[in-house]
Amino acid sequence: MKLHERLRELRSERGLRLKDVAETAGISVPYLSDLERGRTNPSLETLQTLAGAYAITVHDLLEGVEFYGPSTEGSLPKGLADLVADPTLGPQITPDWVRTLSRIELRGKRPRDKQDWYEIYLHLKRILN
Repeated sequence: MKLHERLRELRSERGLRLKDVAETAGISVPYLSDLERGRTNPSLETLQTLAGAYAITVHDLLEGVEFYGPSTEGSLPKGLADLVADPTLGPQITPDWVRTLSRIELRGKRPRDKQDWYEIYLHLKRILN
């Protein structure tokens, strides 16, 4: 995924408007829109500001972006983080499965809740075993 796609994903999965994020981050709506459309690239300072607006680290903000490092729990898509943290279901999901699941999109969208992620996990596990 490209950076602009990740920025849009973070905002949309939280149900926020461009205006909400721009105000929290102290940047203009047109600038944030340009970032999300890939028309411009943010500075490190802007990445730090946006990460702060989403209450995540820059590492978590950049997770999943092409050529960036390993996943952390804070960078996981909504629902998948809940599944991994679940005391009953989480232990059976290995780090390899977490990496695999975190890349899944269905028709351009990601599953929204823990149950959806768990069903995908079970289906894939059945297919691969």
